[in-house]
Amino acid sequence: MYIRNAKPEDADKAAVLIRLAIKEIAETLTGETEEERILSVLSYFFKKSGNRISYENTFVSVHDGEISGLVIAYHGKDAQDLDAPIVGQLRRKRKDASITLDKESDVNDFYLDTISVDPKFQGKGIGSALIQYVEEYAKQKGYPRVSLVVENVNEGASRLYNKLGYKEIKTVMISGYEFGYLVK
Repeated sequence: MYIRNAKPEDADKAAVLIRLAIKEIAETLTGETEEERILSVLSYFFKKSGNRISYENTFVSVHDGEISGLVIAYHGKDAQDLDAPIVGQLRRKRKDASITLDKESDVNDFYLDTISVDPKFQGKGIGSALIQYVEEYAKQKGYPRVSLVVENVNEGASRLYNKLGYKEIKTVMISGYEFGYLVK
């Protein structure tokens, strides 16, 4: 296994992995409810620069030439700007200028937005490797604190994050669901 920067041509696999990780939030981000349309919009934004789910903010793990997982991460101070293209599309689609996205990250944190491992590769330490890769990346960029959110019902992910040294400091609401906000 190795980890590399994502490329636009990774979009179709990335869309599936993003959807797997963020579940219902994908409907909020895309404004779609049909699976094919959700994946299409996720893929579209992944290929584009300057938004939260862009390939520019993504690292992928690769096993035998196949993408096995991904992590999307960016600095919290950039979150609003990275959300702007997605919010703009949602406002045009719904013809509602008041649409916003929930604030997920604190402005001082380097934020792990999405972590996903293909089910056929789970249990091999890929999630941990991706997280540690981003932690090192953040450290090299001079960002001392890394954060992420975890759905309170996701006990497996919570155990992993605790094992890696993340501590919950608050709860946040995202798309109507409660998440623990963890930092390291």
